[in-house]
Amino acid sequence: MPAWDYDLIIIGGGPAGLTAGIYAGRARLKTLLLEKLIHGGQMMTTDLVENYPGFPEGITGFELSDRMRKQAERFGLLIRSDEVLELKPGKPVHTVVLEDGPLTAGAVIIATGASYRRLEVPGEDKLVGRGVSFCATCDGALYKDQEIAMVGGGDNALTETIFLARFAKKIHLIHRRNQFRAAKYLQERVAELAQVEIHWDSEVVEFLGRDNLEAVKLKNVKTLKETVLAVTGTFIAIGMLPNSGWLNDLLPLDEYGFIFTNPIMATEVPGIFAAGDVRAKLWRQIATAVGDGSVAAIAAENYLEELKRG
Repeated sequence: MPAWDYDLIIIGGGPAGLTAGIYAGRARLKTLLLEKLIHGGQMMTTDLVENYPGFPEGITGFELSDRMRKQAERFGLLIRSDEVLELKPGKPVHTVVLEDGPLTAGAVIIATGASYRRLEVPGEDKLVGRGVSFCATCDGALYKDQEIAMVGGGDNALTETIFLARFAKKIHLIHRRNQFRAAKYLQERVAELAQVEIHWDSEVVEFLGRDNLEAVKLKNVKTLKETVLAVTGTFIAIGMLPNSGWLNDLLPLDEYGFIFTNPIMATEVPGIFAAGDVRAKLWRQIATAVGDGSVAAIAAENYLEELKRG
């Protein structure tokens, strides 16, 4: 068996990484999880998680993240706050380069997640989790019988608008162009929703509210006229940015920068796996990230067993 510092290094401490850590710990793999910020990933931006199994009353993103961390540590996962600068594949020893030196591992799971594209306008950062959200399926039920807004014009924005129509009294659909990019059938379904009002050629220029979102300020990009909409929630669906730039073309990525894997989360480099939102896939939810993390850890365990057998 080759010599290395750890059997497995997990890069990223969101739900995929923490779940991989739980499974690796139970498999008695010597495992280190590296997270450059705080554990939890996008979970930490969600005030109340209501669609994760086992919590009928819902659970805060912070508490769910903390429970996952404690569970992983109970099985022996080591968690270290550090940023990975580079990953150097080897046969079979992989090297993870940190600021204070390299670490080696037999297998690596990349679980660095993705970041929601933000509008980068005043009030946005302050009100994320307080009326500004990026996930309708996570938070939509919180806005039953309320007046809300959706920002975007692609498939995801219109799909989430259709979902939100189950709950909201009125939805202001805000798009900076004069036609949607979404599939025609989604446009047709949205057109049938009586509670949806479309604001063409418009963009959000400010989120208003002291402790919680109270309104959004819009600007028409053609006339430059500004209006204020009183809403209690706004969902932003303008895409996601995978946290994969640090890989420097090490692995095949799709056109948006998400990592290609096979069904067991393996990349084309033996011993390197990817899980969670950084992976090229259809849906990005806490539950799907957890599924990815468990599969990746089991696959990594099997890979290491094969190495051991020679």
